[in-house]
Amino acid sequence: MFSDLALVTQVAVLHNKRAFDQLVRKYQSPVRRFLLNLTLGNEALTEDLAQDTFLKAYEHMGQFRGRSSLQTWLFRIAYNAFYDYKRKENGKVKNEDLDSAGPAVESMAAAKTSLSTSSTSLRIDIHTALATLKDEERTCITLQFIDGQSIDEIARITGLPQNTVKSHLKRGKDKLKTYLKENGYDG
Repeated sequence: MFSDLALVTQVAVLHNKRAFDQLVRKYQSPVRRFLLNLTLGNEALTEDLAQDTFLKAYEHMGQFRGRSSLQTWLFRIAYNAFYDYKRKENGKVKNEDLDSAGPAVESMAAAKTSLSTSSTSLRIDIHTALATLKDEERTCITLQFIDGQSIDEIARITGLPQNTVKSHLKRGKDKLKTYLKENGYDG
């Protein structure tokens, strides 16, 4: 199995689609998980954004310089794809854009109640809790606690200063803790 850098080189220089397929197989799950949390569980939108992410990655593979991991680079593309979508939908990105998504997520939860397993219920509860956060808080929380990224990597992905990332993480954790306690999650 080739290293990421070897595969990137094959894609960038030789336009090797098999090498790109290997990269997609390796990174599609983390990229989709990241986008699924940003879109608050909207699977159709997540799929569209993931496809857009990998298309842009293929088109710009020659721009990858290896200053960060390939996953960080892909997350940055996914993050930008999400915000491009938000700009097109709303005309501009506002911090409160997704704050109103809570009722939609709650109605989705109600619709799925009869079909839900405990993991589906937990996933819906997590997306409902994430909907209480501002976009930047949700992105930072998702990247650190779901995707395991360091503060330095989150700063690279989002383009935010490290201290701003730390502030978003602190506020996001406080809001999630409050929300979860109010909704019967102890611990």
